[in-house]
Amino acid sequence: MKIGIVQINPVAGDLESNAATLLNALRTAASRGAELAVASELALCGHPPTDLLLRESYINRSAKVLQSMAETMDRLKLPPLLLGAPVANPVLQGKNIHNGAVLLGDGKVVVVSRKILLPNEGIRDDGRYFEPGVACGMVQYKGWRLAVTIGEDIRNDRTFWQGRRLFDQDPVAEFMTGGADGLINLTALPYRLGGASLHERMLAWSAVRYRIPIICVNQAGGQDALIYEGKSVLVNSFGQVTARAASFSEDVMLVDLVHPGDSSLEDPLSPEADIWQALVTGTRDFVRKCGLKKALLGLSGGIDSALVAAVAVDALGPENVLGVLLPSPYTSELSITAAEALGRNLGIQTQTIPIREVMQSAGAALGGVFAGLPQDLTEENIQARIRCLILMALSNKFGHMVLETGNKSEIAVGYCTLYGDTCGGLSVIGDIYKTQVYELARWLNSERGRDVIPECIISRPPSAELRPDQKDEDSLPPYAILDALLRDHIEKDMDQETLCEVGHDPSLVKRVLNMVRNAEFKRHQSPPTLRVSPRAFGDGWRMPIARNPLEALPDSMDLKE
Repeated sequence: MKIGIVQINPVAGDLESNAATLLNALRTAASRGAELAVASELALCGHPPTDLLLRESYINRSAKVLQSMAETMDRLKLPPLLLGAPVANPVLQGKNIHNGAVLLGDGKVVVVSRKILLPNEGIRDDGRYFEPGVACGMVQYKGWRLAVTIGEDIRNDRTFWQGRRLFDQDPVAEFMTGGADGLINLTALPYRLGGASLHERMLAWSAVRYRIPIICVNQAGGQDALIYEGKSVLVNSFGQVTARAASFSEDVMLVDLVHPGDSSLEDPLSPEADIWQALVTGTRDFVRKCGLKKALLGLSGGIDSALVAAVAVDALGPENVLGVLLPSPYTSELSITAAEALGRNLGIQTQTIPIREVMQSAGAALGGVFAGLPQDLTEENIQARIRCLILMALSNKFGHMVLETGNKSEIAVGYCTLYGDTCGGLSVIGDIYKTQVYELARWLNSERGRDVIPECIISRPPSAELRPDQKDEDSLPPYAILDALLRDHIEKDMDQETLCEVGHDPSLVKRVLNMVRNAEFKRHQSPPTLRVSPRAFGDGWRMPIARNPLEALPDSMDLKE
């Protein structure tokens, strides 16, 4: 049987727009010979619809849109469509909706399956909205018996995963005792580096275990801080991936369950290319789904703003990116020439607005209050906040989104100015460590065969340039050492004792962990951060703000506030 995999990039909450996208993709699948089409988990409302699911009016409207789709399909003689959508809980107990899979055909809406395993951790909080289902469903069509699962229902095979699992139940194992000719999984699996490869290995394991082909349909594109990789797949009964849809973008792919084929796919992207596509996708969709076309950012002549500018150009086009140079008396001539060279390399418009006079005005206004007090971090941070004021003024006047340029290393330890360089609508590289920033910059230049990011930006020592001859390493450990420690603490959840046991310097561990704790209040006020790691700040990192620090910061610690 020929099945159309309908991989779409929905807008969370926009039922009518998503319905139109689904119908257009279904027409394409039908024109290619699809007898049945399949879309992703919660495809109608887009993942994640979050607290829209708590509104009864939204759920009622969703049901009406599904019925309208079914009637339109019947009128146009389109094949049936299996897709994810919220469905009513028929039992007057528990939550009022399920995370469901519905089959549209013959002018009818039939609920086929209800998601059983509801994660309630990190970025996935199905348990907040949905009542769990009882068992997997089945679609019987043209002599085929196709098991239908949703999201995590297929990702809890006790024979594949080693160690602790989130759920004890294995819905697929329970269902397959009755037999099926194939299995369909509707999912909305957010991107993380290496996640697609692990997911495909898990699907291959299940395909071999049950000796059936498996279709997994994923969402594509960016939604708020989340990025969806797409890469919907068909895995044959020998565990080979024989068809894979596009990465990060919409696609309609026809697969044949009778002749699923053998594996002959291209090698996966390099880690740098993979992350680059994710960042470009997330930036493009965030800006455009917010109703904007253009973005601006401050160009400091440093590596972080250079990388964000390059991402923005790939995401939005050079004509839609404005780079703003905001030199202070401490800004070196190299920083200015490097930023100007970057602007030329990227083909973007640049604007230079010196902040010396604004700094002087702020100093004069505060002079009486600060009389007799030495200059310290206060004056340094005023510079960053003046830059924020100017960037936000340009944003308001011209309707551009400000892109925040801080990296994960700096955000982790608080080496960023609140209401200064943390300002913006989106943090593009806030889940990228500083060492990764350099790796991506070098990869980009190599991949493009030219210095997109000028070599002088890559090779110069990083500096905030808020005082004469300032260097990041005046206040922070070398980034290679810092990033290794932060990865173990943030992504592997190692505490102080464990970090010392695995070889990190005890005095540095105590110092860095104290910095991470004391910066929590800043992260709670940061813009949404594109997520590419297993544990990003935001929904993936939930820590209290007010708690006792490990120790007081030493007087010599000279961090930006």
